[in-house]
Amino acid sequence: MTTLARLTLAAAVALSLPTWANEPAAAKEEAPKAPATKPEAAADPLDHLRERLAEKLGATKANEGANAVRVANRPVVEAAATPTPRRVKPAAADKAAAPAAHDLHWEYAGTTGPQAWGGLKPEFALCASGKRQSPIDIRDGIAVDLEPVKFDYRESAFRVIDNGHTVQVNVAPGNTIEVAGRRWELVQFHFHRPSEERIDGRQFDMVAHLVHKDPEGRLAVVAVLLERGSQNAIVQTVWNNLPLEKGEEFAAPVKLDLSLLLPSDRRYFTYMGSLTTPPCSEGVTWIVLKQPVQLSAQQLDIFGRLYPMNARPVQQASGRLIKQSQ
Repeated sequence: MTTLARLTLAAAVALSLPTWANEPAAAKEEAPKAPATKPEAAADPLDHLRERLAEKLGATKANEGANAVRVANRPVVEAAATPTPRRVKPAAADKAAAPAAHDLHWEYAGTTGPQAWGGLKPEFALCASGKRQSPIDIRDGIAVDLEPVKFDYRESAFRVIDNGHTVQVNVAPGNTIEVAGRRWELVQFHFHRPSEERIDGRQFDMVAHLVHKDPEGRLAVVAVLLERGSQNAIVQTVWNNLPLEKGEEFAAPVKLDLSLLLPSDRRYFTYMGSLTTPPCSEGVTWIVLKQPVQLSAQQLDIFGRLYPMNARPVQQASGRLIKQSQ
């Protein structure tokens, strides 16, 4: 059989196949034909037959490649190319797991103790950088004729609160002191164990700090040193009215005469200092009574069960002037 006869037979078979068998599986439509470069009548009959056969068998001419179905140009998505999303902990969870320094609560020991107070919050900066900080070890006071402190204390209503750092007694208005021509009103008093102040290196069992404020907002603190001995009626009245929960303020049903907390000898040391708790504000006038007042071992133990130690370490005197009554 001649070559022409064989091609003619193959073309006849191809032309007799059903349409679905002749179409490529990936194509939905037959690709458009490129325009002929010369009339079919003028083309070689064998070439024309080859083209028809190629069309039926799914092949394309070289110049029709641009119009073919571009399966290879479609984007390919590979599972391995897509990275597994990394779980990111929410910012809030990070904060809860590792709270920022300025959110930490100050304490008397540990990582938020006195050595760290200045860095816990911007408003606590003076606790680290201040030059007139309290308490101090009172030494080398200049003995002069100091004007006596005029105490005008009277029976007053009061409220007791355990604020998480000490037992504090908030006092009704009407109790004042006057010294150096200035008058301050008692706002509250609270306790520290052991005493924060030292006198020539000696530390006492406890101290009561009576905090006063003048009309301009300036503060004066009277420190009453407490040592183990006989029972103290004022301290016992405070203990009798301790609230059952921290942060709860209890209004006592009785009144308190704070003049009974003062020693009979009211000579004192005085110097300029600061609050002994954050924010450690300076410009505070300190009046430390020389003679300690007694409280019983049981009364000392009651406070010790709440606060075994809540005293700031002594600070540098930094050459400040200390005066004392002769």
